[in-house]
Amino acid sequence: MKINPEKAIIEELALQLLVSARTAPKARGQDDLVLALITEKEEMEKIAQEMEKIAERGDAFKFFKRDADNLRNSEALILISLDFKRPVGVNCGACGFTCETILKEERQVLDYEGPVCAMRLIDLGIAIGSAVSKAKDLCIDNRVMYTIGVAVKKLGLMPGQVILGIPLSIKGKNIYFDRKF
Repeated sequence: MKINPEKAIIEELALQLLVSARTAPKARGQDDLVLALITEKEEMEKIAQEMEKIAERGDAFKFFKRDADNLRNSEALILISLDFKRPVGVNCGACGFTCETILKEERQVLDYEGPVCAMRLIDLGIAIGSAVSKAKDLCIDNRVMYTIGVAVKKLGLMPGQVILGIPLSIKGKNIYFDRKF
């Protein structure tokens, strides 16, 4: 007999979410996204510890601690980043620059780096939406977290100017619901 065998399939299901993100539409069919999957508790703990350090910035950042606890209680973590190398080339102006000048602008490095092409950020958002939609179809509880991406960026675990994390949970109750600070 296998007790709670559904947790054994989390990696396979998470890979399906990554396929959804990868195949999501991208501006001009150009893909500047980097995808990652973490299932090892030690790696997730390292990220959670970094999130707790960030929470020490003050009251406005205490939600990083709450999210670190969520990460610790998750079975897997998907990471999706925008590794911006080239603008789309339509000069929409949403980034505040032209496609010819954005790469020449001085990089501001805070929790994320900018400027980045707004169209590429939209690509990131569509990919995130595709991944969490697939998670819903597969009945996997999840939450898109800026906090995880900030910690991953600070730790230098993957390339990208903007990184978002999607922790995944298979439990009797959604651990990302009813969250408190």
